[in-house]
Amino acid sequence: MSRRCELTGKAVQVGHLVSHSNRKTKRRFLPNLVNVTLQSDALGRRVRLRIAAASLRSVEHRGGLDAFLMKAKADELSTNALTLKRELEKKLAAQ
Repeated sequence: MSRRCELTGKAVQVGHLVSHSNRKTKRRFLPNLVNVTLQSDALGRRVRLRIAAASLRSVEHRGGLDAFLMKAKADELSTNALTLKRELEKKLAAQ
């Protein structure tokens, strides 16, 4: 399982650990990934996702999982979230 947010695409970044003597060694900046269960109002079910903690705030800011997925770009989403977005689009088109 990759260390990547399923909704925003936030992933591991690489940088330097700089010592007092200004030596630089490689280090990794890991995203704060959490396993969450979000409720989809349109689909009427719960969805388990592995997202960054900052993404959880973005989901709440946009008005829930359904609104976030409708505004999200397809290239940022994981395959799991992309299939969820397609289901959501079909459900909303049927109504």
